[in-house]
Amino acid sequence: MSDGSQGALAFRHALRLVGTVLKRFLLPLVPLIPVLLNSCGGGGYGSVALLDAPKVVNVSSYDPKEKQRPGDSYSQNDVSALRRNGAHGLIARTGKGTLIDEKCADFLSAANREGMMLGTYYFVLKTSDPVWQADRYVSRLREIAAQRGLQDRSILLVGDFDTKSSPSDMVRFIDRIERLTGVLPVIYLENSGGLRATLSRASAAEKRRIRQCPYWIALYNHTNGFRTPEDLMKAYGIWDEWAMWQYGGVEWGRGRSNSKHYNHGPWRAPAYFGTMDRPLEHNAFNGSVDELRAFWARHSWRPR
Repeated sequence: MSDGSQGALAFRHALRLVGTVLKRFLLPLVPLIPVLLNSCGGGGYGSVALLDAPKVVNVSSYDPKEKQRPGDSYSQNDVSALRRNGAHGLIARTGKGTLIDEKCADFLSAANREGMMLGTYYFVLKTSDPVWQADRYVSRLREIAAQRGLQDRSILLVGDFDTKSSPSDMVRFIDRIERLTGVLPVIYLENSGGLRATLSRASAAEKRRIRQCPYWIALYNHTNGFRTPEDLMKAYGIWDEWAMWQYGGVEWGRGRSNSKHYNHGPWRAPAYFGTMDRPLEHNAFNGSVDELRAFWARHSWRPR
């Protein structure tokens, strides 16, 4: 046998040895790759792992929902259990269209007592003028701050747009809020094919304006083809990054409140928020606690 043949045999033997090592030690790790990616903040989730991401809850007059299991409860007057379960901030609905939310002031006062970051959102309906709704949002926050002694607290501002909203509606609301407060609000959008189609037809100027506002994403499952927040963000064609992910929601059906929580692939969120005894909407911030506080400060207003 020549030296060349011996070299070829040795090379093939080495390849077989490498293959054996790969099969024995690396193949068992393949199922863990999504988990490892999630634990490192990769895999399309965000800059930190979902389990480690700072949490924020959002509430409205529909909360709290009915009790469904043993555990901790909360009300608009006592949110201490939410804070104990890791909620850094609370975002309360201020109004919807022409209506104000009757529990907003109580929720903000309760969150303030717990030292939580305070936030609010306004559900902007297509049936009412977005400028009028922005005015109502700001005036209502001034009323609440004066009544509850919150004038020196910074309160996050959010525009939650219904699925029939147009880019013009969003821009008019954004412009008015910034004019009245000097703050660019966060934008919350449902996972809506109609909204995506509408925003795809927005002008370049409208897209630039909307992009200035951070994107708060709602994604509870992957059945519509969006596996991660990043997938859904790209489908809207507006933002290059997202700020918060509402991965836990609630819907009414069959006479009870039902948890809608992302429970697919590496991101298997529980049906309930920590030890809470009922479902509620909760979110993960795309960053660290310090980054969350800086984000909150940038998009908050002191309603004096």
